[in-house]
Amino acid sequence: MHLIESAPFNLGKEKVYIGVPGNLVAFACRLSFHRGFEGYVSFTAKTQLIEHYKTTLGAEEVGGHLMIINTISALKLIDKYF
Repeated sequence: MHLIESAPFNLGKEKVYIGVPGNLVAFACRLSFHRGFEGYVSFTAKTQLIEHYKTTLGAEEVGGHLMIINTISALKLIDKYF
């Protein structure tokens, strides 16, 4: 994945929708399954968000700022958002 972001009106305490980033990642995982990659998705994380992604997405740090979402975590995200 390369850069997922929420719209400006959907940031902070006054956001309109909850779970937009997780939903976008779940969509990417679903697309990964459809394309034959077993749900795997990778992305580069900002340092301050690495722990957040581990907790909320089930992502794993594989080196530097590179993170992956494996099949098991992908299935959990798809189940949660779809």
